[in-house]
Amino acid sequence: MFPVWLYYSIKARSFFFFNAANPSMRNGGMAMISKMEIYNMIPTEFIPQTLFFDKDVALGKALERVLDDGISFPFIAKPDIGMKAFGVEKIHNKDEFREYVSWTPSHFLVQELIPYQKEMGIFYVRKPNEAQGKITGMVSKEFLSVTGDGQSTMLELIKKNPRSHLQLKALQKKFGAQLQNLLAKGEEFILVPYGSHTRGAKFVDVSHKINSELVKTIDFICSQMDGFHYGRLDVLYNSFEELCQGKNFSIIEVNGAGGEAIHIYDPKHSLFWAWREVARHWGMLCEISIANKRAGHTYLSFKDGRAMLKQTGALQSQLKF
Repeated sequence: MFPVWLYYSIKARSFFFFNAANPSMRNGGMAMISKMEIYNMIPTEFIPQTLFFDKDVALGKALERVLDDGISFPFIAKPDIGMKAFGVEKIHNKDEFREYVSWTPSHFLVQELIPYQKEMGIFYVRKPNEAQGKITGMVSKEFLSVTGDGQSTMLELIKKNPRSHLQLKALQKKFGAQLQNLLAKGEEFILVPYGSHTRGAKFVDVSHKINSELVKTIDFICSQMDGFHYGRLDVLYNSFEELCQGKNFSIIEVNGAGGEAIHIYDPKHSLFWAWREVARHWGMLCEISIANKRAGHTYLSFKDGRAMLKQTGALQSQLKF
């Protein structure tokens, strides 16, 4: 895809044109942006309760603040600057929190656990001169799980499925001896409760379900996020009908210029189809960036862009474990 990016870079006259796509986000939301800064852009009624902690915070002080603010176990801990769900963990007790606080290489967030069991990625685009944006793709996320047959251990079930087998090392570290347990026939066990393909989730393209009611709901939220024009919202929800109506859902992530149109990862799509879809979205990203540049916003300099890429690589090596 590099020749495609080069084409749009020439058109925009900058390799790092994406910085202008979302003027209110650091680096346009491509990388190295604080999640807390993004949460502060979103109306509070649409996000989980979230607390920010310095990486050097003392465990006792952090735990006291969590409990004083009404967040109880289990809760979610995640890096403030992260990627691909690396470093995101469900914390069940004080010992797990102590381990997380001692491990984390960066500032981190604690969030209340959202009760909804379904996750969807919704890609949103609104050009600077448009009154209303649009949804350009939508994906349902199936968490990595195994289903019992009454005879096989969890470990055996994991090895039978290439998708879970690729996660074996991390799963062994997480579950240990529990992987020797038997699951009853038909019993489902969720191995990784996060909708990231790098952690085994399956993405199913449901773009055909986009409707005017959902567009109105998502546009209502995004229009309140000053300077946000391009990116993906990851949402936990109860039912699709309620999501369309703006009920019983919570936004857990907003990805800016670095957000992928992840419906391309549906196994039913071909590589060529995915390339076309990526090119289509990069075209919109370029068009928005050029329009915002004309309105007075700036691109990243080549020096700053290279520094961002270097920082991103270093962060990924720290978080991936």
